[in-house]
Amino acid sequence: MDRDSALALLPADLAPAVRDRILDEADGNPLALLELPADLTPEQRAGHLAPYTKIPVTSRVRQAFVRQITALPERAQLMLAVLAADDTGSLAVILRAGERFGAGAGDLEAAEQARLLQVAGQAVTFRHPLIRPAAYQNVPLTTALAVHRALAEVLDGHEHADRRAWHLAAATVAPDEDVAAELVRAAERAQTRSGYAAMAAAYERAADLTPDPGRRSVRLAAAAVAASDGGRLDHADRLADRASADVSDPMALAHLIQVRAHVLVEKGAYARASEVIAGGAEHVAPLEPELGGYLYLEAIRCAWYAAEPELAVRAAARMPAVDVPLVRGALGLAALLGGNVRAALPHMERLTTDPDISGLGIPGRLFLAQVALAAGRYTLSEKVAAHAVADCLDRGMNGWLVIGLGTRMRALACLGRYQEMLEAREDGMPLVGDPGLLDGPLALARAEMGEDPRAATGTFAGAGALAGVGADVAWAVGRLELSAGRPEAALKAMEPFSGPAHTPLSIFMAPDVVEAAVRLRSDAQARTASDRFAEWAEAVGLPSALAVAARCQALVTDSEEHYGHAVHLHADGEQPQEEARTRLLYGEWLRRARRRAESRTQLRAALETFDRLGMTLWAERARAELRLTGDVPAAPRRDDDPLSVLTAQERQVVRLAATGASNRDIAAQLFLSPRTVGYHLYKAFPKLGIASRSQLAALI
Repeated sequence: MDRDSALALLPADLAPAVRDRILDEADGNPLALLELPADLTPEQRAGHLAPYTKIPVTSRVRQAFVRQITALPERAQLMLAVLAADDTGSLAVILRAGERFGAGAGDLEAAEQARLLQVAGQAVTFRHPLIRPAAYQNVPLTTALAVHRALAEVLDGHEHADRRAWHLAAATVAPDEDVAAELVRAAERAQTRSGYAAMAAAYERAADLTPDPGRRSVRLAAAAVAASDGGRLDHADRLADRASADVSDPMALAHLIQVRAHVLVEKGAYARASEVIAGGAEHVAPLEPELGGYLYLEAIRCAWYAAEPELAVRAAARMPAVDVPLVRGALGLAALLGGNVRAALPHMERLTTDPDISGLGIPGRLFLAQVALAAGRYTLSEKVAAHAVADCLDRGMNGWLVIGLGTRMRALACLGRYQEMLEAREDGMPLVGDPGLLDGPLALARAEMGEDPRAATGTFAGAGALAGVGADVAWAVGRLELSAGRPEAALKAMEPFSGPAHTPLSIFMAPDVVEAAVRLRSDAQARTASDRFAEWAEAVGLPSALAVAARCQALVTDSEEHYGHAVHLHADGEQPQEEARTRLLYGEWLRRARRRAESRTQLRAALETFDRLGMTLWAERARAELRLTGDVPAAPRRDDDPLSVLTAQERQVVRLAATGASNRDIAAQLFLSPRTVGYHLYKAFPKLGIASRSQLAALI
């Protein structure tokens, strides 16, 4: 079977690493695809399957092949056991290991003649994938231990270092520090190559073989954090519980703190996670200030998600004085959450201006992306988060995948790339646990595309919902009401989160509050919100932020000068949705000033962007304004069909006109009069947003 068909046969609850392992071992054989997962324990199905643990098979299948295996001479059976324990498929490796038992090529040939294996050049493979587990389970424990020891002896060279470590571990039944150290080195290599499932398995097996209790706890802590990063939270929690209560190693302490906090994060208890991390950091910081700084950074990150300024400010106050860009960025985030905008941005700027991400792990890169978002650097945030998400997927780091997806989705929403944001969410959803963290940016995108965000999110009204997500959804509802021309409902939706107590969300919400308040003639409220956003925009100093600040000022002062300045600043094009909103408001102002021709220029540009981004209700507002200027705006079109706005008759006429046919020729083909053809073209051109026949060919 091909890989897609094979995948459909496997149980849905298999961890990605286990699923891929079974697909590789089954090699497309349908019986193997059904039998290999059948005897896995729940832990193994969830990912607790070491790289060289042989997958068992049911007794029914084993008996079917064991009869053939036991009919062979003893040394031929040993060669089959060596091949079953090996994963290189190398003829030279199998023969060298077989020599340890006095077996050789003739014994391998006997198994080949029995049609149990096949040799092709220097490669040896089983004729059926299920012969491997049957051959391995056929030998007694002492023989299996000897087979692994023999393979460890013959697998030399750096390329076989991990295999050698695991074979040594499989051959060892009592604590052995030398073997444990080999596995630790395999775990360290897995961190950059194999992924977090392999890393966790190697550390855990190393801990099992470690004689010293203190060192065993250090390795259990490392296994726990690797399992946590890989998304196996329950197993990580159990590993952390196995570590000694009196761990003194600062790195092990940090790992245990991270795991316990990650379990809380998975349950949505971000405020409690922040408290746990900050409490643990007090013990780590005196021993390792920089490591303590990173823990306080995580406490601030959790406080940010929980929308708890006091927790963030308290963690920042305890942070040791270390000159590390990420830690300084955390101080900025805490200051922003606490409402001190002018103190926040300098800390963030150092991190977000030409950052070097080469030495950052996935958590560090995601924190950079989150700080970049708060500092208005949306393109940087999206780029860094996208790379981090790709690495999470490649390395099986599912524990951080949901945070990476949430950060990237938020950046895409800020850039107006709503469809791309929805696609990113769909691609990652099968691998994330609780998707609640994605509800905030999802709500914003849905609202901008004209849908009620409350219908698309699961946590808005639920008990224990993330405070940040609830605020995001309230903001999204406000934007939806604003796009529909209901400013009073918009203000009501945003009111619980639009005050200074809810910095920084109140900053990002401010432009919408300004527009709604101006329409309701609530001048004081509009001016306060405008000033709040202007303070942030001036500290950020980016054209995209300053453009929106100028738009707010234009609304408050009813000044064309500020509208013109805002349009000029939008020239960098980073936030097309915000530029379109600025042009819409400017076009409305020009129409009220009876400058209809200039108004149409702004409104058409706004409409084109709204249509392109799928912002349906904003587009309808622009169309309504254009009609008030005497224009006939183009109807909304689908990206894949520019003629979708036309009637069936208009489509026929336009397609023929695009070929260069005259009205008379078109009339003859369609059995119409030339006058009717001209009328259809007259109606079609405004719908298509064009002014002449010469533009048709390029459009179609």
